[in-house]
Amino acid sequence: MKIIIAPDSFKESISAEVAAHAVKQGFHAIFPDATYLCLPIADGGEGTVDALIAAIGGEHVTLEVSGPLNKPVMATYGLLHQGKTAVIEMAAASGLMLVAPKQRNPMLASSFGTGQLIKDALDKGVTQIILGIGGSATVDGGVGMLQALGAIFYDAQNQQLGLGGEILNKIAYIDVSGLDPRLKDCDIEVACDVDNPLVGERGAAAIFGPQKGATAEMVATLEQGLNQLADVIESTVGIDYRHLAGGGAAGGISVAAAAFMKANLKPGIEIVVQAVNLEKEMIDTDLVIVGEGSMDGQTAGGKAPIGIAKVAAKHQVPVIALSGVLGKGVEALHQEGIDAFFSIVPRLCSLEEALSEGAANLQQAAYNVAKVLQLGQQLKNR
Repeated sequence: MKIIIAPDSFKESISAEVAAHAVKQGFHAIFPDATYLCLPIADGGEGTVDALIAAIGGEHVTLEVSGPLNKPVMATYGLLHQGKTAVIEMAAASGLMLVAPKQRNPMLASSFGTGQLIKDALDKGVTQIILGIGGSATVDGGVGMLQALGAIFYDAQNQQLGLGGEILNKIAYIDVSGLDPRLKDCDIEVACDVDNPLVGERGAAAIFGPQKGATAEMVATLEQGLNQLADVIESTVGIDYRHLAGGGAAGGISVAAAAFMKANLKPGIEIVVQAVNLEKEMIDTDLVIVGEGSMDGQTAGGKAPIGIAKVAAKHQVPVIALSGVLGKGVEALHQEGIDAFFSIVPRLCSLEEALSEGAANLQQAAYNVAKVLQLGQQLKNR
C-alpha cells in the first residue's frame, strides 16, 4: 500500500513538515509495511519555501535586503531542482509581519526587498522563479521590486522617484532600459489566490490597504496612484492591466510582474502541485492524507487540501482530511474530492492547549484513522 501524506501547516501550531511526520508516525504504527511519501504542502503563502524544500529537497539562501520600511532585514528564499528554481516568499522581505502594528503605512512601505531576492536568485543562475505574494505590507504596485531590478521611475520634472506607495501619483514615465535582462530568459510564476483587480471597489487599495495600515484618506490617495501607474504602464507596454484578475494582490505587485517580467499568475496550490510532481506520484497511490488547521465551506475556494484532492480524484484515489477545526459548511468538501474528514482535537480544551498539542493530537488522530481502516480490511476478509 502506498500512502501520500500531503498536509498544509496547522497555523500557529505546527509546520507542514511536522504535520506530515506526525501523520506518518500514526499510520506506521498500524501499517508498518506501507510505503509512505511525505509531501508537505503550502499554497504559495508563508511556509511555501520550507514546505517545498522538505518535500523535494533543496537549500535555503539567506541575505540582507531592504525591508518594507527601508530598514535592513534578513530574508530567506529557497533553491530547488539543482539550483535551477528559486522559491521566493514576498513576506520574507516585504511582509506585514516585519512591521510593528503602529508603524504600518502603505504610503511608505516598498517591495524593493522582494526585488533584491529576485536579483540574488538570478545571480545564482536560476531559470525559474516561483513568487509567493501573500502577507505583504505594501501597496506600491510592485514599483519597489522593479526599482531593485533596474527600472527607474520619473516624475513630470524628470526627477527620479523614491520608494513607497506615496510616489505612485507622481509617476510620469518609466525607464525600463536598465531592467535586468536575465528576466527575459526566466520563467516566472506568481502564486496568486485572489482575483481582485488592481483598482476599483475590489482593488488593491480598497480591499487590502486597510489591512496594511491605510486610513480612508490613504486608500483614496493610493487608488488614484494605482490608476496613475496603470496609465503609465499602458503607455509603456500597450496593455491596460487595471482589471487583470489577481492584479490587486499584494498591493499590485502581480501587475508589475505581468507587465515587465512576463510572469504568469496561477493559483498557488497549482504551482506547488506541479513543483512536487504530484501527478506522477499519484499514479500508483492507494490513499492520500491531507490536512490543515481549520477546514470549513471556504476551504473549497482553492485551499491546499482541495488542490491535492482534485489531483487524487483524477486517479480515483480516496482522500482523508485531518483538521484541528471542522467549521460550518465543511460537508461541501465531499463534492470537492474529500472522502472523509476528522477533527484531531480529542477533548474540550483551550485554544492554547490545542495549538501546543497539535503534533501529538495529529499523530493520535492518524493512528485512530489507520486503526479503523485496518478493522475495515479485517471485516472485508471475514
